Amino acid sequence: MNKTLSDKDTQAVLDILVEQLGVQRAQLTPDAKIQQDLGADSLTVIEITMAMEDQFNLSVPDEQWEKVSTVGDLLEMLAQIRGNTGKSPAESPALPSKLG
Repeated sequence: MNKTLSDKDTQAVLDILVEQLGVQRAQLTPDAKIQQDLGADSLTVIEITMAMEDQFNLSVPDEQWEKVSTVGDLLEMLAQIRGNTGKSPAESPALPSKLG
């Protein structure tokens, strides 16, 4: 599904989406739209963001989320934030966030 994150990181993101959205893993295709297809509302998006920030020890800027509409976009965004370095979350720099 994703060529820039490790399989472990991709699975962690998918686990977050399954938990937060209450969907089946089979629904999490790269082209699945997080809000339109999977039913996320703005609160759910914030909860997904917080779960990802906790899981990966980073901050997701609002500007990054504005570019995300699909599961594939979400995985690519995380890869960009993590710098495609393959570092563990503890080694990845946290970015400033405008979230609450």
